[in-house]
Amino acid sequence: MNTTLFRASSRGHANHGWLDSRHTFSFANYYNPDRINFGALRVVNDDIVAGGEGFGTHPHDNMEIVSIPLYGDLEHKDSMGHTEVIRSGEVQVMSAGTGITHSEYNANKEKPVSFFQIWVFPNERNVTPRYDQRKFDFLEKKNQLVQLVGPKDDKENTGMWMHQDAWFSMGTYDKGVEFEYKPKKAGNGVFAMVVEGEFTVAGQKLNHRDALGVSDTDVVKLTADTDNARILLIDVPMVF
Repeated sequence: MNTTLFRASSRGHANHGWLDSRHTFSFANYYNPDRINFGALRVVNDDIVAGGEGFGTHPHDNMEIVSIPLYGDLEHKDSMGHTEVIRSGEVQVMSAGTGITHSEYNANKEKPVSFFQIWVFPNERNVTPRYDQRKFDFLEKKNQLVQLVGPKDDKENTGMWMHQDAWFSMGTYDKGVEFEYKPKKAGNGVFAMVVEGEFTVAGQKLNHRDALGVSDTDVVKLTADTDNARILLIDVPMVF
C-alpha cells in the first residue's frame, strides 16, 4: 500500500476578496511540483464565493468537471444553454470535451456559497460536451456511502456518469463506525477527503479537509472518529 497525505493546512491558498480558494493540487498561481495530480484526479478546489460574486464566463476543454456545493446557492450558465442553480445535496457533472464556456456565480447576494470544484482527466478526448445535475440523499442517509458519479459504461453505476473509469462517493457516519472501501477497478487509487468531522483512513488520522491518497491496495479501511463525520471518496485510475 502506498499513501500520500494532503493536510488541509498544506494546500495552496488564494484570497481575492470575493473568492477564498484552497487548492489541494497545483492550480492558477499555486504551483507545487509534488502536488500536480493523484492519478487521473487533477484538481480539488475548496471555494467560498461572496454574495453576488462569481467566476465570469471562461472556457474549458477535455476535462471532466464535478461541482459539489456544501452550502449556499451556486448559479451555473453555459454555452450549451443551461442555466441552473446547484444547492447542498446536489451534484453537477460537466464534460468539457471539444470545448465549452460557462460561468459560476453565487445566486444569493446576502450569503456566501461554498463548493468543491473537482477536475478529472478524461479517458476519451474531444467528446461532445454535456451537462448533468442531480440531487442525492447523502445528507439524510447515515452510515453508508452514496455513489455520485461513475463511468459511462458501468452497468452498476447508481449515480451520474463521466468519461473516465472513476467513481465518486460521499457518506455521513456516526462516531465509531468502521467500514471498508474496495477500489472498483484494478490499478485504481482512492483519494479520501474529510468534508466534515474526523476520520481514520488506512491508519492515518485525518481532520477537517485533510485528505489521503491510497494506491496499490485492494481495500481501504476507514473509521469515523466523530459524529456526523462526512467523507468524499474519489476512486481514479493511477495510470491513464
